[in-house]
Amino acid sequence: MPDQSEMEVLVAARDWQTAGHGVALATVVKTWGSSPRPAGSHLVVRDDGSFLGSVSGGCVEGAVVEEALGVMKTGVPKVLEFGITHAEAWDVGLACGGTVRIFVEPLQ
Repeated sequence: MPDQSEMEVLVAARDWQTAGHGVALATVVKTWGSSPRPAGSHLVVRDDGSFLGSVSGGCVEGAVVEEALGVMKTGVPKVLEFGITHAEAWDVGLACGGTVRIFVEPLQ
């Protein structure tokens, strides 16, 4: 069962879609090594660029939002993977290195 913050993300997705917005949902599907957010974490993106939730933090979230906007336009889901060496980790927002795989899908 999703925790309260994850439920808020899913409720926002439903509410935004009901209000007529395009919506995409990003979900952490797998992590290796250190990752700020566990598998099952969500980020929802609205067609105007607003978002709620978290799949990683730092630059990764910005990249996921951009990809989600593209997924809304094309209607084609996408799997994203971000991986970093420990030395590069702080530069891109993954606190201790590691890899995260994120599934981004348009909600219909």
